[in-house]
Amino acid sequence: MQPIPPARFIRFLHEELALPKDSITIAQRLWEQNPGSLPMILWQYGLVSLQQLDQIFDWMDNSPSANLL
Repeated sequence: MQPIPPARFIRFLHEELALPKDSITIAQRLWEQNPGSLPMILWQYGLVSLQQLDQIFDWMDNSPSANLL
């Protein structure tokens, strides 16, 4: 079983990128079924744009807990 993404990352997705909680839940389920990079799963399934993906990677570069994703 995959570790649960840090709450800070989920909060970032919801509050900063305004992703609906349903989209985040779907991405988490897909991530558990097919381990990989959660940001890439979000993008591959059309849940974030390329611009939002860049914002995610910028956040990850500045967040010590992001290595779990």
